[in-house]
Amino acid sequence: MIRLWVRLLWLALLPVVARAVTVPPADSAAGFVARLLINEAAFPGERGFVSEADSKAAMEQVLWVLESRCCHVPAGYRQREIAVVESTNVLDIITAGGPRGQVDGFHRNPTGQLVTAPRVEQRVQWLVDLSHRGPPGRFSRLLEHAVALARDAVREPDRFARLLWIGDIAVTGRAYSWMTDRDYYHPGGAYVRIPDADDGCLSGNRFFTLKKRERKEKSP
Repeated sequence: MIRLWVRLLWLALLPVVARAVTVPPADSAAGFVARLLINEAAFPGERGFVSEADSKAAMEQVLWVLESRCCHVPAGYRQREIAVVESTNVLDIITAGGPRGQVDGFHRNPTGQLVTAPRVEQRVQWLVDLSHRGPPGRFSRLLEHAVALARDAVREPDRFARLLWIGDIAVTGRAYSWMTDRDYYHPGGAYVRIPDADDGCLSGNRFFTLKKRERKEKSP
C-alpha cells in the first residue's frame, strides 16, 4: 500500500504535457477554413485579444459571414455584389479574387489547389508550438475550436441575424463583411458598420451588414 501511494505521488508530481493540437493540412478543406479562422482571431498577447470567449465568437461570426455570402443573399442584392462569385461553396467564397481578393492570403493556385500565404502558415505553426508548452490552456482550446468549426461543429446562432436597424438605417440583418477594427477601414458601398452596442467588434474585427433594399422585380 505504501509503495502504491508513493507511486501515485510521483505521478502527480510529473510535469503535465499538453495534448498535441493538430491542424489539418492547408490544402484540405478543413485545414484551409481552420487557418482562416485562426488567422482572423486574436490569441492571448496579441493586439485585439479580449478573452477566449470573444475570440471564439469572432471565429464563429467570420464563418457566418462566409455562409451568409454563400447562402443568405438578401432581397434586392445579387450574390456577385457581396461575394464577387456565384457559388454555394464556401471555399469559392473565400478564394474569390485570387491572392489579394476577398480574403487576403487565401486563394487557389493555377491548378485549383488551396493555398495560404507563408505568413499565415508561420503564425499557425507558432501558435501550435505555443499550445504544446505546459498544460492545455487557451491556445489549445482556441486552435481546437477553429478546427472543430472547420469540420462543421455546432456553433452559436448568428448574433446579427435579427439586426433590423442601425440608428435610423434599415438593414438586412446578418453580417456580410469584416475588417480590422479601424475607423478608416470600411468596405464601402451599401455596407453599414455594426456598432459596439450590437457587439459589432469581436477580437479586433469590425463586422458590417448591408442597407436594406427593396426587392427588385424580375423583368417580364
